[in-house]
Amino acid sequence: MTNRRQFLQSAVAAGFAGAAISAQAADVCSKPAKWDVETDVLVVGSGGAGLAAAVSAAQGKARVAVMEKLAFVGGNTMLCSGYYNCADPERQQPLGIKDSVELHIKQTLDAGDNRADPKLVRILCEQGLPTLHWLESLGMKFDSRIDQAYGALHPRSHLASKAKGAGYIEVLKKKCDELGVTFLMNTKMKRIIRENGQEGRVLGVEAVKDGKSIFVRAARGVVLAAGGYAANPQLRAAYDPRLLTLNTTNNPACSTGEVMLAANAAGAMLIGTDYIQCNPGLAPGRTKGIRQSLHLVVERYIYVDQRGKRFVAEDQRRDVLRDAVLNLPEKYGYVIVDADGFAANPKAAQNDAIRGLETGDSFKGETLADLARQMKIDPKALQETVDAFNKCVDDKKDPQFGRKPAMLTHKLLKGPFWGAYSAMAVHHTMGGVRIDTKARVLDLDAKVIPGLYAAGEVTGGIHGSNRVGGNAVLDIHVFGRIAGANAAQGV
Repeated sequence: MTNRRQFLQSAVAAGFAGAAISAQAADVCSKPAKWDVETDVLVVGSGGAGLAAAVSAAQGKARVAVMEKLAFVGGNTMLCSGYYNCADPERQQPLGIKDSVELHIKQTLDAGDNRADPKLVRILCEQGLPTLHWLESLGMKFDSRIDQAYGALHPRSHLASKAKGAGYIEVLKKKCDELGVTFLMNTKMKRIIRENGQEGRVLGVEAVKDGKSIFVRAARGVVLAAGGYAANPQLRAAYDPRLLTLNTTNNPACSTGEVMLAANAAGAMLIGTDYIQCNPGLAPGRTKGIRQSLHLVVERYIYVDQRGKRFVAEDQRRDVLRDAVLNLPEKYGYVIVDADGFAANPKAAQNDAIRGLETGDSFKGETLADLARQMKIDPKALQETVDAFNKCVDDKKDPQFGRKPAMLTHKLLKGPFWGAYSAMAVHHTMGGVRIDTKARVLDLDAKVIPGLYAAGEVTGGIHGSNRVGGNAVLDIHVFGRIAGANAAQGV
């Protein structure tokens, strides 16, 4: 049986479904007189997890349909930085980087305060390199470089060759088309249909298209891959009131949480729903602008506040960085890089910074003093901060904040210098439906719900209280692939 906290989490989440879920609850026992669409495997959501599941299921000789509420595929994967974590001797050893699957597991568990399911974390890390090779076999390209992405804790982040997440979606969608996967666009899932209300096998779903209900039968299984709830202010604020008025890094039409809530209404357990991650985004009050990402290459930047002082070790966990920024009086800081640091960032981040000069989200100065004046920071204070940081690089020691020696490799010396607003925006929700190692959804008694699978941000238990940077792109593809393969076999 579930413990009291898990039950309350499920109850609170279900309460936020509003009238839609209330109506759904009333209909939970009803089955359609006929099915409008029939397939073997239905995947709900067309981001990285959904498309990985679709490809994997189709490779397993299943008829596959993907249901997407928007008019285009890709979801939030299109907006991600594109970094994929895994221990990879082929790329890391020539660069002198020591790593292992066991280290990746340990860091992932430790970073999440050991609140993640160790069995899921082991699958995540052990399947990282095989899944990378699977993606490459489909046509995915990665740069030869290995970085330590923001919040990644170790240099094992593989950068997709195509900007942001577009490369993953392009490759997976092309393979879906080759394998004959059907796409149901502009179709929003309403509820999950089981044999007997909240009991028995999942038969399919009810969805809404053009204002009318349609019923989709999935003979072998339904895979939930519709993302989290980072774009649902009321739901996320139920767990962390600080997050109510923050912006989100997500597409606001995605990550609204209704699929997670529908799973809960159908009997799925929710776990970890109060674990919500923030990432650098637009400054408070700015509803328009260009999000800046000059923080992506950790060894190349420093974080300063409005007084021109560092306030945190830049290579820390994402929740530590979040709290450090939210504790500033202004609720924002600035990322500072020099010309070499700017050039080391992915091209997409460079382009966003250049565009940000026009929108007021970024700043550029030939000297540090010039940059400071543009940001209304005391030039003397900023120079003192940069000088102190450069000495940390010389000494390979950061006595004030404890930045690790491996991240003290590059001084800030060469103009032009760049600065960018870096506030906190809601980025990733670590909680969701509970799954087992086969990506099967579990009910309130921790038993498998037959015919229901899940992958990606709609799930909980993989990251614990804090997600390691670069582990999300890993997660969606590893567990998307597993969910699709098992759904195809009805395992």
